[in-house]
Amino acid sequence: MHIDKDLVAASATPLVLAILAEEESYGYAILKRVRELSGGELEWTDGMLYPLLHRLRRLGYVTTEWRVPPEGRRRRYYAITKEGRAALEEQQRQWRTVTQALSDVMRGPSGLLMALGEA
Repeated sequence: MHIDKDLVAASATPLVLAILAEEESYGYAILKRVRELSGGELEWTDGMLYPLLHRLRRLGYVTTEWRVPPEGRRRRYYAITKEGRAALEEQQRQWRTVTQALSDVMRGPSGLLMALGEA
């Protein structure tokens, strides 16, 4: 399945903030987690993730710290801030509203699922 780039872009910030709310992480692990959460449907690239992480840092939503884990490769770890958690809560509220509206319209009397004969 192909997911439209506008939908991917719209969901990127809340998805990354939610991943970081679970635990601090580094770039490759975040890419892996996105792939895992989407059942392999979302295949983000470095070119998409790192500009987003830099923007979240500028906004004060994440902090960064360079570390050398036991494996020995230096990595930049990202952690969500208090401001980032507040932004995530607001994003979650907005997504619940959008999801509910889409669900209602698609299942309503003249909704898409009804038109497709799937309701």
